[in-house]
Amino acid sequence: MTPAINLLKKHKCDFKIHKYEHDSSCINFGEEAVEKLGLDAKQVYKTLLVELTPKEFVVCIIPVANQLNLKEVADIFGVKKAQMANKDEAQKITGYLLGGISPLGQKKLLKTVLDESIRDFKTVFVSGGKRGLDIEVFPKDLEVILKAKVGRIVS
Repeated sequence: MTPAINLLKKHKCDFKIHKYEHDSSCINFGEEAVEKLGLDAKQVYKTLLVELTPKEFVVCIIPVANQLNLKEVADIFGVKKAQMANKDEAQKITGYLLGGISPLGQKKLLKTVLDESIRDFKTVFVSGGKRGLDIEVFPKDLEVILKAKVGRIVS
């Protein structure tokens, strides 16, 4: 069990686990999940850590098919500028390895924003907390558990 799965169980959420064999040479983790699970890249969401100010981080959850718009993220959180957190910092803050960073069960609940496209689907797929493991969840459960904002954050 990962912290992500444990958190969903704690909240008594319905979810499905989807496993696949991770290729250690693959660095496009979201695309690998889409391909190996035979899913639509618009319905699979990646978890990105963004730095707003030194040492202030937020979580952004967007479709694998899209790119994050940092200007939109900055606007949502009322700051002048946002930038991607470096990989080591992301791993340290979330407690997960890159490619397995789940929005759920991180070391600390950070401010979170879900891309508004998440409301287009009955269920979505997010990392389950390790490479080769995705969790299918209801968007509303993500919004409630993560106390997330919803807004347009993709280009």
